[in-house]
Amino acid sequence: MARITVEDCLEQVGDDNRFALVHLAVERIRQHRKGEPFLVQGKNKEIVMTLREISAGEVTFENIQELPKQRRAREEADREETAPAETEEDQA
Repeated sequence: MARITVEDCLEQVGDDNRFALVHLAVERIRQHRKGEPFLVQGKNKEIVMTLREISAGEVTFENIQELPKQRRAREEADREETAPAETEEDQA
C-alpha cells in the first residue's frame, strides 16, 4: 500500500488548512476509540488509518457526525433482517 501524505489529505479537506485536518483527524480518532470501525482496509496504526480514511474521501467535515449514526442504523437493520419473525402462535 502506498504511503499516505498530508498533501493527500489536504486535497480532501481543502484550502491547505492543516489545522482543519488535525481537527477532523482527532474527531475521527475519538470515534474509533469509542468502537467505530475503520472505513478503509489496512493494518496500520490508528492515526495512519484515520488519515487513509480522510484521503480516500470516506471521512469529511460533512459526514463526520453522521458516521456513527449510519453504522448504528445499518447494524439495527441487519439485526431486524436476521431476527426470526414472530408468528401468531408465538404471540399467543
